[in-house]
Amino acid sequence: MIPVTLGELAASCKGRMATADSEITVDTLVTDTRAITGGEVFAAIQGERINGATLAGQALAAGAAAVITSNQEVALASGADPQRVIEVDDVPTAIGMLARANLQRLRREGHPDLKVVAVTGSVGKTTTKDLLAATLADRGPIIAPPGSFNNELGLPLTVLRADASTATLVLEMGADHIGNIDYLTSIAPPDAAAVLVVARAHLGEFGGIENVARAKAELVTGTRPGGNIVLNADDERVAAMATLADGPVTTFSVTGRGDVTASDIRMDAAGRASFTLVTPWGSAPVSLRLVGEHQVANALAAAALSLVIGVPLVQVARVLSGVGAASPHRMDVLETNGLLLIDDSYNANPDSMRAGLTGLARLGEGRRKIAVLGTMLELGESSAAEHEALGAVARECGVEILVCVGNGTKALSSAATREGITVYDVEDTDAALAVLRSLLSEGDAVLLKGSHGSGVWKVADVLREEHS
Repeated sequence: MIPVTLGELAASCKGRMATADSEITVDTLVTDTRAITGGEVFAAIQGERINGATLAGQALAAGAAAVITSNQEVALASGADPQRVIEVDDVPTAIGMLARANLQRLRREGHPDLKVVAVTGSVGKTTTKDLLAATLADRGPIIAPPGSFNNELGLPLTVLRADASTATLVLEMGADHIGNIDYLTSIAPPDAAAVLVVARAHLGEFGGIENVARAKAELVTGTRPGGNIVLNADDERVAAMATLADGPVTTFSVTGRGDVTASDIRMDAAGRASFTLVTPWGSAPVSLRLVGEHQVANALAAAALSLVIGVPLVQVARVLSGVGAASPHRMDVLETNGLLLIDDSYNANPDSMRAGLTGLARLGEGRRKIAVLGTMLELGESSAAEHEALGAVARECGVEILVCVGNGTKALSSAATREGITVYDVEDTDAALAVLRSLLSEGDAVLLKGSHGSGVWKVADVLREEHS
């Protein structure tokens, strides 16, 4: 972040502190004491297992300049110097306020052509964010979140990494409730933003697909006045958001009905797409290194956003053709010791599950196909029906063996059994690994996919280690 005094920092987050050391200057905030090297501000978050305030004394001893806490009494009891404690009502809210203030300073004092670019969508946003981080890199110093730092804590922490040299700030905005993205855009209103797709994710939290659309539309209304909006013309709910835009709208489409499209899409034996990128700025060939036909839409979204903020077409096409998977557990394909592992285990909803199974069908052609599927969480009343529907999809994609992980997959298990698939029901990831170790043989193709909370990503990590 742009350097500020502790006094200025405390004022920005409405913190209370003694004034003795308020002129100390800081430019880094951390939430993990292991990241302290000297001079940082430690934000003492109340976690599930530990109260960060109990680490205040340890943080200062390690070299932190100050501690932000909502529990001054606990911080002082840990040995913290009262002159270095900033007390706030709520630490995550304070971090958001600091991020908002930092971006405001960046717009006044930072890079003269600073662009904040944001993306949301029920699926594909992390991959699109990674593509944007590559296509926009030549604009100058760039900040983008690791993995999917896209919530009320992750996004502000990303904004706080930006300093006066930052030319581009790429943000991913997620939501599981209406109002989440409103809050995120209040911290970092983008100059350009893209909405990818409205899909059946977090249905139980939102209460229906129309509320999912309302939540994603908050990115459009939260973009700065006159900012560029990029929308998926193939999703009618996303396309309808054009009426909410306060600036130019550019559409992308895999089917050819948008401003930025892909013609002559071809898939190679490894499941990677090649196509001609067709845009108002001209056309150029693209050969993706990412696996899965669904990646074409993500590439088009990244291309459209990059083009509307001035990146040359030839550069966009060149970079898209050179970028591999940057975030873990997202359609990461590994062939080792005769085994093909398709690790798409970071998260799952009904649409991404279908995409993963389709990828298994294509990549596993001629192999025995095994799918390890965890529960799709937060689907509410539609959960059983959505899991059941995947049984027929698995059969159509040639799945021979299905390992269902967790109690939430019972409907899937029953449906797949009726489809003639050999099914193993297991309670947890340890049991899934035990089944796989007894089943796997050279030549198998294995898809690993489930909501993050299902833990299937742990199975993927172990299999990668055991078969590397």
